Amino acid sequence: MWMTVGERRFAITLADTEAARAFVALLPLALDMEELNGNEKHGELPKALPTDASRPGTIRNGDLLLWGSRTAVVFYQTFDSPYSYTRVGRLDDPSGLARGLGRGDVRVVFSKN
Repeated sequence: MWMTVGERRFAITLADTEAARAFVALLPLALDMEELNGNEKHGELPKALPTDASRPGTIRNGDLLLWGSRTAVVFYQTFDSPYSYTRVGRLDDPSGLARGLGRGDVRVVFSKN
């Protein structure tokens, strides 16, 4: 799967989860994602996805996770978190992700190719 921000394209390896399979079924998908906490962008999905939330402890730069059943979150910093998420996937190479996403809200396009 691919994530495109402006001119930057990032490959994503999907997790082996029901949420990841349901996410792919929504593609292609453009989300207006809002900035939050200086470490993530989040956007509401058009429909709820299956969840199997757990506390990852450490969130990694490049994680694509589901918060609740309808909020996709792309993390661009590594940090410890007490919150629970459902794994969707991870960017293969998140270098340049923070710069690509920028400081404010951003439109992100997810696609199969």
